[in-house]
Amino acid sequence: MNTQQIIAALLNDEVIAYPTEAVFGLGCNPYSETAIQRLLALKKRPIEKGLILIAPALHYFQDFVDLEALTDEQYQRLNQLYTPATTWIVPVKMDVPRLVRGKFDTIAIRLCAHPDVTALCERGKMPLISTSANLTGKEPARTYAEVYQQFGKDFPVLEGQVGGAKNPSQIKDLFTNQIVRQG
Repeated sequence: MNTQQIIAALLNDEVIAYPTEAVFGLGCNPYSETAIQRLLALKKRPIEKGLILIAPALHYFQDFVDLEALTDEQYQRLNQLYTPATTWIVPVKMDVPRLVRGKFDTIAIRLCAHPDVTALCERGKMPLISTSANLTGKEPARTYAEVYQQFGKDFPVLEGQVGGAKNPSQIKDLFTNQIVRQG
């Protein structure tokens, strides 16, 4: 599918697949409870775990992140691209649904400069929920052909190429700078 078809799928509460820095991601519209429930069911992922949001710029996260709780230094650290890709655990706005934040009073976000992610966020005017494109127990898909093998030939996939990263993003706590997951 092309970018416009994938955006239409996003706006129609569908789960989509798209390339990221290292693997294909499964994502959906973070404003759609229906889409998030579909994603959680597809991944067999418990609500308590919470989900990651990705976008090319911080302004996409303004409805989700409590930016007023950040110092200038924390904001600057958050507003950078990193190698390896870094997902940050940050304070969440309390009205963000539990489906997105899980059991936490934080949320995980990542700035992602992958051109396909940028195009989806810019044209869809939203960040993307992002989790690895794989069924439970299988390896994350690194090509769109692998996405089709796991999810079927009719699954909405943006047929691009992943970036050059070897591993999924590392996850760090913005306040402690502690690594929660190695990248």
